[in-house]
Parts: sequence; C-alpha cells; structure tokens
Amino acid sequence: MTGKTNKACIEMAHGGGGRTMDRLITDIFRKHLDNEYLSQANDGALLPKASGRLVMATDGHVISPLFFPGGNIGSLAIHGTVNDVAMMGATPLYISASFILEEGFPLEDLEEIVRSMGDAARQANVSVVTGDTKVVEKGKGDGVFISTTGVGVIEDGLAIGGDKAVPGQAILINGTVGDHGVAILSKRENLEFETEIVSDSAALNGLVSDMLAAAPSISVLRDPTRGGLAATLNEIAGQSGVGMLIEEEKIPLKPAVSGACELLGLDPLNIANEGKLVCICNAEDADKLLSVMHAHPLGKEASMIGAVTQDPNKMVRMTTMFGGTRMIDWLAGEQLPRIC
Repeated sequence: MTGKTNKACIEMAHGGGGRTMDRLITDIFRKHLDNEYLSQANDGALLPKASGRLVMATDGHVISPLFFPGGNIGSLAIHGTVNDVAMMGATPLYISASFILEEGFPLEDLEEIVRSMGDAARQANVSVVTGDTKVVEKGKGDGVFISTTGVGVIEDGLAIGGDKAVPGQAILINGTVGDHGVAILSKRENLEFETEIVSDSAALNGLVSDMLAAAPSISVLRDPTRGGLAATLNEIAGQSGVGMLIEEEKIPLKPAVSGACELLGLDPLNIANEGKLVCICNAEDADKLLSVMHAHPLGKEASMIGAVTQDPNKMVRMTTMFGGTRMIDWLAGEQLPRIC
C-alpha cells in the first residue's frame, strides 16, 4: 500500500506540536479511535476505579510489510496487546498507543491503519484511551512503528501463569498453526499459492472468557507468537520444570501452510501465530474445554495436542506421524524477522 505518489504524506511538521500536528490528531486519530476517555484530550487518561487486580502488558509492532492478508499493523497492534492481557486470565480494558511515523509516509495509509485499530478495539471491547505521536526524518524509520500498553483486570483468586503446569495435564490449542508467519512471508516475497494464506490475527479475549467460565482451574494460557508453538511449549516447560509430549497428527495445520513450509524448508512449529492460544488444563477438563472452544468462531479447529510429563530435563518431545519421537527445541536464530 505504501509508496504512492501525488498523495498527502507525513511531514516533519506533523510531529512539531503545532496546528499541523493538531489536525493530524483530530482528523485521523480522534476520528477513528474516539471514546469518552480519549476525548478528555489531556496528557493522560483519567480512568474509573476497577475491581480486582490489575494486569498490564506492553508490546512493540514493527512488522514488514505493514499491510498483509488478514490485517495490517494497526489491527495487529490491538490484537497482540489484548491477547497478552487475556493470557493472564484478565479482562482487557484499556490500551495506550505510541506511533513513530516516518516523514513521507502516505496519510491515506496511516488513516487505514488507524481505522483498522479502531475497528479492532471496538470488536474486542477495549478503548484506546491515550497515545503519542512522533515523526522521524525520511530514512530514519520504516513507515510506521507502533508501541502499545494494555491494562486489564483479573478476578481475585484466579491464578494463571507459565509456572503452573503439572504432569498429567492436557495441552490444547485453539486452531491451525503457522498461518500468520506464512501469510507475512508470502506477501513479503511475492509468493503465490493456489489458496491465499491469511493471517490468523484476532483478539482472543472473548474465547478466553468462555473457557474460564467453563473451567476456572485452567493453569496456563499463552499465545504462541514469535518462535511459534515450539518456543511457547519450551518456555512453559522451563518455567514449570516439566516435560511435554505432543502428537504431530493432532496439531492442526492448513494444507496451504504445510505446503508452503515444505517448499521453503520451514518448520510450522517455529512460525509465528497471532490468533492462537495454548491452554494447559486438568485432564478431566479437556473435553469440556474443547466443546467450549469448538463453539466459538476462533476455536472451531481446537485440538488436544498432547500432555504435560514429568521430566527433570524439561524437554518437549513429539511423536511423529511415522511412529518415531523427536525433540522440539527452541528456534536457533530468527527464522522470519519483522513478523509482528
């Protein structure tokens, strides 16, 4: 979308604190993100008192390309922040957003990004309540960088974290893996497949709410973003001091993603996702949770992919479709840079 000619673009004056900057904020940011807190128009947002404990998460978004099948950096910024808060078992409420804009970036593209942020926020039932905008010289940025912070509340007595997995528990995932990373790669490298691969970018707080209502004893929730499912499982195994055994045939994978990974020599377990969650729960709750997940639009392809094991070495292993077993290790280096 970027690179258009004869279009209005970001100028250094848009970050200068004067009338030009005020018009930018009014005509684009307030237009698409407005709510009762943002409209206070102060240096910060005065928010109502919340019941329960506060959860806060922060994230930076530097994805390339900025626009991709299934979304753009704006919707991704909302989804990623909402999901980070939701993975704590909290209800996301508020988001702050800071924009680094490069001189020369088309205002039309910026407005599309901010519009998609507003749409994503409203769909996730959160408000962007405060923000900041800075402009850097042409060549000193890459169009748009967005930094966000999310705040939510969690009920007293609810404790979810990566250090709470215990042997015998079930490992669930809400759908296919690798969609986001392969969608980004296909757009970045101009790859064409028989079926377009679309990012799974989505806000998961509604699904999490349904899951917690059905099984408040869930131990771990984690979204497998950078590093993919492999990194997430290894991270949890390390935090909890356990092992994990997953089954390759139980891991949902779109044929187009599988084919792209085979063609490019990539392991789908290492590829980023932006609308998936890993849930670790008591074995007796697994079927109930799967039913709840299948009933939600973001969990129709949910699957139980394995179990937590007792292992002092904290290894993640996978039984393959050929009957063998292999280690699932952390990704060495960075498979796909600038992915989120």
